[in-house]
Amino acid sequence: MTPFFSVVVTVYNKSHFVEKTISSILNQSFSDFELIIIDDGSTDNSVEVLNRIKDKRISIYPTKNQGVSAARNLGLTKAESEYVALSDGDDIWLENHLEELKRLIMDFPDCGIYATAYEKHFFENYITKPKFQHVDHPFFGIVDDYFKSSMIDSILWTSAVAIPKTIIDKGYCFDESLGWGEDNDLWIRIANDFKVAFSSTPTANKMVHTKDNHLSLTKDIPNLIMMIDKHKDAETQNPSLKAYLDVNRFMIAMEAKLRNDYYNFKKVSADIKPEHLNSKLKILLWLPPGVLRGLKRLKFFLLKKRLYISPFR
Repeated sequence: MTPFFSVVVTVYNKSHFVEKTISSILNQSFSDFELIIIDDGSTDNSVEVLNRIKDKRISIYPTKNQGVSAARNLGLTKAESEYVALSDGDDIWLENHLEELKRLIMDFPDCGIYATAYEKHFFENYITKPKFQHVDHPFFGIVDDYFKSSMIDSILWTSAVAIPKTIIDKGYCFDESLGWGEDNDLWIRIANDFKVAFSSTPTANKMVHTKDNHLSLTKDIPNLIMMIDKHKDAETQNPSLKAYLDVNRFMIAMEAKLRNDYYNFKKVSADIKPEHLNSKLKILLWLPPGVLRGLKRLKFFLLKKRLYISPFR
């Protein structure tokens, strides 16, 4: 009999974390699922750790390294169930995660994606909660406007969503040409075309495993620009999407300036409507790189002191 969920986990060099991740999945209160694990060519002993875990629901597929999008898409093709829940190999589910997703599916069966709230765990012991706009707490239902609600923190996060297989079969999968931002790209496409169901009950933990500055720069600014540019036509038809993309453009512009990459800074910032940025973001947009680097170091210092500050709030 086909299980209710196919759970797809992608792993790349997560040997120190993946056992906890898999344990959190196997210990779900709702147990009717298959667990598909794609190892994306790990060079550590991740596969060895995975092979030690014994559960009849688990299938492991080692592959050569092709990137997270290809690994996730391979998992999607292996899925047998009508709903696919995703997790990265170093995040943690609370025991009610799949149960809460199933409740959403049962109550709102015609949505393009289902999501629960999550918490961010820094340095393993400092916890912050994302902030969603125009969504009351508690909330259990269909989000009126995904893009408006995700202007500060995104409602959709990879390790806390489930996608109907019918949506995946329509071509809504991860863009393998994108090296960065592939998850955000998929959420944009689904949320622009389908309804988003959301529960404000936190059922997953986003684990930020780092001893250094987790605020480090992305590796490929042009790739992120390519992701944003994919939606230029759609944003002309959806003002909320335009505002959401402008906030994303702001983040890319900031990283370009920090690298002294003024070509991409000017290219991206030229497309931003000023009214889509709050006053703090407007000020940051025009500060010199040296000041921005100092503020970045200050933010990381305060974070280690358990004080989370964001210009988006």
